[in-house]
Amino acid sequence: MDDQQLKFRNELLRAMGPQEQELLLPHLERVDLEVPLILEMENSPVSDVYILESGLASIVARFPGGRDIEVGIVGREGMTGAAVILGGNQSANRTFMQVSGHGFKLPAVVLSTAMEESRPLRSLLLAYVQALLAQTTSTVLANGHAKLEERLARWLLMVHDRTDGATIWLTHEFLAVMLGVRRAGVTVALHLLEGKGLIRSTRRQIVILNRRGLIEEAHGSYGAAEEEYRRLIGKDLARSA
Repeated sequence: MDDQQLKFRNELLRAMGPQEQELLLPHLERVDLEVPLILEMENSPVSDVYILESGLASIVARFPGGRDIEVGIVGREGMTGAAVILGGNQSANRTFMQVSGHGFKLPAVVLSTAMEESRPLRSLLLAYVQALLAQTTSTVLANGHAKLEERLARWLLMVHDRTDGATIWLTHEFLAVMLGVRRAGVTVALHLLEGKGLIRSTRRQIVILNRRGLIEEAHGSYGAAEEEYRRLIGKDLARSA
């Protein structure tokens, strides 16, 4: 890879030492990641992992009958392949792109071999999985105890952390799937946040107007997982504005 490609935006790649990077560099394939590309299928072998430089991937659990709910998101702070990092070969959940971007594809077998050769690499990636589990725990707590508008505020903050600018390109239908509610409920929640001057919403985009206000609206459901990521990875995940 040339010098330009070494200027990574992905926080895990940036957190690796030169020796850990060298184990992976020859095998990284730069790829475009368009919506709705599936990165992992549930209950199927994981042949490749994806390290995102931009865009956003959604980890979705599927209920019998086809109902879906998001249990995690991955952006430039992380990667897919948590099962591979933990020594498995398949995930229980589906992962697909929800915001287009680009990144790197890496054969799962190469990652497993590199982790066997490098204790620092293994430690970093296991720390990332722990941070991802903290995010999932926060999602479970929010889904069980927070009001819909609070959950939506948290979700918008998480997406804002992982993308550039203030505009998020998503439909109400997609938000309904991510939050596990009906489309009408999402529309009401968006109107509530818009009425408070926190966002501006149209059918296909949401513009963040007041991040601090969204944090207050989340009522404590946002922040714990972001602090755990900072503690474990040593990088600030949350945006300052």
